Amino acid sequence: MTVPSGRRERKKAATRQKIADAALRLFLERGYDAVGIRDVAAEADVAVTTLFSHFASKEALVFEQDEDFEQRLTQAVTGRAPHEPLIPALRREIQALVRHCTADGADPIWHMIDGSPALREYEESMRLRHAESLATAIAADLDLSRATTACRAIARFVIDAFSLARVAADPEAAVDEIFRMIEAAWEVTFPPAGPAGRGGCRR
Repeated sequence: MTVPSGRRERKKAATRQKIADAALRLFLERGYDAVGIRDVAAEADVAVTTLFSHFASKEALVFEQDEDFEQRLTQAVTGRAPHEPLIPALRREIQALVRHCTADGADPIWHMIDGSPALREYEESMRLRHAESLATAIAADLDLSRATTACRAIARFVIDAFSLARVAADPEAAVDEIFRMIEAAWEVTFPPAGPAGRGGCRR
């Protein structure tokens, strides 16, 4: 999670984390469907209005690092070194996200998500949103005025790499295997164009 600066921001982040932790604890103890928003607010010792000021829905409580993950993916494109290739930078970030989401203790959370239609639907919409943000970042890196179908396809492949690797027997090997295919698709779709333009020199 990105560390906020300033006392007010740190306090808000601490409250948000307290709510998310309370929600996850209750969901895992009682089951996702058996816990209501008021239960979570009471467990976190906050008002329901305070909870909704941090989370737009019950489903969002489970994916509390949603925005942080989205930011990390786009920053893998925008924050890399001037001549660092794009696909290896994305592979490194996906590897880090997969390690985070397959760490000890994560299995019960994913079991809960997989067993809930509402959470699966939310996760799917989240992945599509992340892919669109990533496609926009890729298009900007290529000096394109908008995200093209090719940019969106590459972004979808990257997001799907996370989902596929997370459930693989060897997640890190799965990321490497998938990204070899992504890199091949990238080279065919966006062949190196030399030093002309930011996109050309950073591919």
